[in-house]
Amino acid sequence: MALQCGIVGLPNVGKSTLFNCLSNAKAQSANFPFCTIEPNVGVITVPDERLNKLAQIDNPKKVIPTTIEIVDIAGLVKGASKGEGLGNKFLANIRETDAIIHVLRCFDNDNITHVDGSINPVRDKEIIDTELQLKDLETIENRYQKLEKQAKAGKDKEATKKIEILSRYKKILMQGKSARMIELTDEEKKLAKDFFLITDKPVLYVCNVDEKSVTSGNKYTDMVKESIADENSEMLIIAAQIEAEIAELDDIDERKMFLNELGISEPGVSKLIKKAYKLLNLQTYFTTGPDETRAWTFKTGTKAPQAAGIIHTDFEKGFIKAEVIKYNDYIELGSEAACKEAGKISIEGKDYIVKDGDIMHFRFNV
Repeated sequence: MALQCGIVGLPNVGKSTLFNCLSNAKAQSANFPFCTIEPNVGVITVPDERLNKLAQIDNPKKVIPTTIEIVDIAGLVKGASKGEGLGNKFLANIRETDAIIHVLRCFDNDNITHVDGSINPVRDKEIIDTELQLKDLETIENRYQKLEKQAKAGKDKEATKKIEILSRYKKILMQGKSARMIELTDEEKKLAKDFFLITDKPVLYVCNVDEKSVTSGNKYTDMVKESIADENSEMLIIAAQIEAEIAELDDIDERKMFLNELGISEPGVSKLIKKAYKLLNLQTYFTTGPDETRAWTFKTGTKAPQAAGIIHTDFEKGFIKAEVIKYNDYIELGSEAACKEAGKISIEGKDYIVKDGDIMHFRFNV
């Protein structure tokens, strides 16, 4: 399940520094615009203490965490929707991602230039929002014309409904707001899925701050928080430069000491990865035993056969039943055998909706 979060932002806000902290794939990081020309893709391990605890119980030969992909996309400037700077490439790259991590500069530093000459994260956010909204309006106009023709010709029975949804999108975009702010029914969401609107993607705003602002934020992060109050989005405060220094420390004890000195319990990038995972509407189930303890990624709302298919397509085709143990029961009782003896293993059928943290064993026959 190769789902991607794209890191976006104006040039020189800390995107590549953050990406370097997240991934072993190193993006060029320099004090000038457009140092990231091609999107860099990193496969990121999702931190999950539950996996470690299961491994401590079963002592397996292998422990395999779940992952997501992070893409570092070239910086955007005003006029990108009309092809300015690297606009067309930026917009094409971001359209392919499933969610957006929008990095905003929230620190003062005279030695690091800003493309607009001053620090104002809300202005920076609005620049990118406007360019994405303009591109979505262009997409809507194109789709609208095609759907009108299909509706008149009777070729698309759902064309009228789609046109109505597009009209609602257009109305809110013309107000300078993003498509994600519209509430749709489940049926409408299915119809709107193939519009591929950029501003309909879930977004996490990452405020890149200096060291002294890591725990409590600053005037810039307050500005961002106020500006996104009505949005369907999330916000996280990170000091990318400090995260880069933490990432350079190989010794775990040194890292803990560094974090204690900063007054934080875990690296900001760990929080970011977890939030990105949640942003993509993802959850985790586990398989565990003496050979392997493994985390598996699934979309929230996935049923047992489809979850089985994530391991192997044959598991889904020949699905019979799923044996399910709740994570807390497994930790408390200490083994599969103990859970079985205590009656804590449930047998679930095709309609079972998998829960986050479920420990599963699939019965199948091909």
